[in-house]
Amino acid sequence: MDDAFKGSIDARSVDAGRGINWWTDAWAMFTKHAGMWIVLSLILLLIFFVLAFIPFLGGIAAALLAPILVGGFMITARKAEAGVAPQPADLFVAFKTHAQPLAIIGALLLAAVVVFGLLMSVLGVGATFGFGMSGAHRSAGGMFAAMGAGLVFILLCIAFAFVLSMAVWFAPALVVFHELSPIDAIKTSFAASLKNFVPFILWGVVYLVASIVASIPAGLGWIVLAPVALLTAYVAYKDLFGGT
Repeated sequence: MDDAFKGSIDARSVDAGRGINWWTDAWAMFTKHAGMWIVLSLILLLIFFVLAFIPFLGGIAAALLAPILVGGFMITARKAEAGVAPQPADLFVAFKTHAQPLAIIGALLLAAVVVFGLLMSVLGVGATFGFGMSGAHRSAGGMFAAMGAGLVFILLCIAFAFVLSMAVWFAPALVVFHELSPIDAIKTSFAASLKNFVPFILWGVVYLVASIVASIPAGLGWIVLAPVALLTAYVAYKDLFGGT
């Protein structure tokens, strides 16, 4: 990778409206090679679909592979921006260059999910919700307790998912383009997302609406939404870190 991209870096702050522009810019990139981006999307979806049928080990493999494949997607996006049409093999290029640090990112995120799940079990939030609902008919107090536990559980899950997405959003690009270590990439990604909290929220609102729409036709819309969403990560990375 370019020498200028080595070492610690800081993200710049951008206007709130850039959270919308990331989508429009990503869509413009997508339409230039729509067919091939869809092919890459299908490859990604097929890989994770197959892994989903492998008990336990499939989930671990998916967590470790995801950042590597996203890293390859980032490299492919840069090549496409330079005028080189994407190819299916491009998706796997990060296996040759940055497999270890990207897999470590996946392992750290998997560990975070496991710790969060154990914490929820220790707190008994999910169990309280389930037990309360099963006996909710016995008393109004039980019903409200179950509803309260369910609300807390949902809010905690949303907050955790939000923090996790901030930590991982730019991490693969920071590894493949800036040679940052896994920990530094995660910390830098989180700091950049926090620094641009409002545009990040606007991006998330668009993503939420788009994901609902994409899921309506038997989930087929994800064939388009998946690559466009990944391209927004590349566009946002360039916007905040000045990558070219």
